[in-house]
Amino acid sequence: MSDPLDYFFSLERLGMKFGLENITTLAAALGNPHHAFRSVIVAGTNGKGSVTAMVETGLRAAGHRTGRYTSPHLTHLEERFTIAGREVSTDSLREAAGRVRDAAERVLAEAPPTFFEFATACAFVLFRDASVELAVLEVGLGGRLDATNVVSPIAAAITSIDFDHQAQLGHTLESIAREKAGVIKGRIPVVCGPMPPEAEEVIRAACAAAGASLVMAAPSDDLGLGGATPALRGAHQRANAAVAISLLREIDKTGVPVGASAIRAAVTDVAWPGRLEEFSFRGARVLLDAAHNPAGARALATFLRETGWTDCALVFGSMQDKDAAAMLDALAPVSGAIICTRAPTPRAASAEELAAIARTAGPDGTVEAIADPAGALDRACSLRSRAVAAGSIFLIGPLRDILRKP
Repeated sequence: MSDPLDYFFSLERLGMKFGLENITTLAAALGNPHHAFRSVIVAGTNGKGSVTAMVETGLRAAGHRTGRYTSPHLTHLEERFTIAGREVSTDSLREAAGRVRDAAERVLAEAPPTFFEFATACAFVLFRDASVELAVLEVGLGGRLDATNVVSPIAAAITSIDFDHQAQLGHTLESIAREKAGVIKGRIPVVCGPMPPEAEEVIRAACAAAGASLVMAAPSDDLGLGGATPALRGAHQRANAAVAISLLREIDKTGVPVGASAIRAAVTDVAWPGRLEEFSFRGARVLLDAAHNPAGARALATFLRETGWTDCALVFGSMQDKDAAAMLDALAPVSGAIICTRAPTPRAASAEELAAIARTAGPDGTVEAIADPAGALDRACSLRSRAVAAGSIFLIGPLRDILRKP
């Protein structure tokens, strides 16, 4: 029989599909593995991966056996699934994928699951088999119809609301907020980060309708950490940390013990690669950041200004369905040169297309198109002593592999 992981990757051709029918049917065929553990669900436009990582770190520091499910991965599929702080092994994932494939072929023969639905079912099986006590689940896209939303969480977070994936979520902040508010369930605590008033109004109404308690988290000067330094850099990560801290405190109130030292560890000990992560490479300093939409690009630009990284060489690659023009409008003013490249995925925009957009953003320096990401990185490091790579997680992963080699 073929390798279950080959079947898993073959589902990428199906693209996106929203709705809970497939995941509900598939989970039932697997014995509803998501009922075997308690869940915390994290939605939002930006910051949901960081908050998921911090909350899982805090729960683990408090002594709980945790699972963490995130997407997408930087370099390899196993990153999406961690148990007790460690990525699952390839063999464990293959075994789980085999069972999920067999179930899918039985009950979804006419409408196969998408890649994300299959991954979510694998996460549920892996966590059940590992006797996970608490799983922290990052929503893939939206919330209301996302496969993760089949769970009944003990708490939820909505980190931020901004424009992204408008084709799927709508073209107003209210419509985007409405989709993300779908994770709000009856009588659970919901923690939200700072967001535009029109989005907050939607979230407040959804909480009131569900009888859920709403906590608005805002970063204080020291986050209540007594001067300890957060592991993740940037003002936007301080906002994410405030959400994670508030969420852990609300989880503690549900009867899951999370002490002050564990909450501190959530912010100071978290590891979340590719987020303002710095390397040395060929005589240059290189900063990787997973900014992949306009809000993320604005946050990155703010960080570059605040830390003196202006006039850097920007390596930029984006997906076809992203607002590359808005991202480049934010990043061009802090870039002395822009090297556009093509992330290694069929969904990526071409280097030439991105370079044409970059030239309209009006950078003072050079704009070039180099399709090969490794070549683009080499060129950036030859032009400036500081280089920044951003625009897509699918670009950051391969570059990080290059930068980590001795």
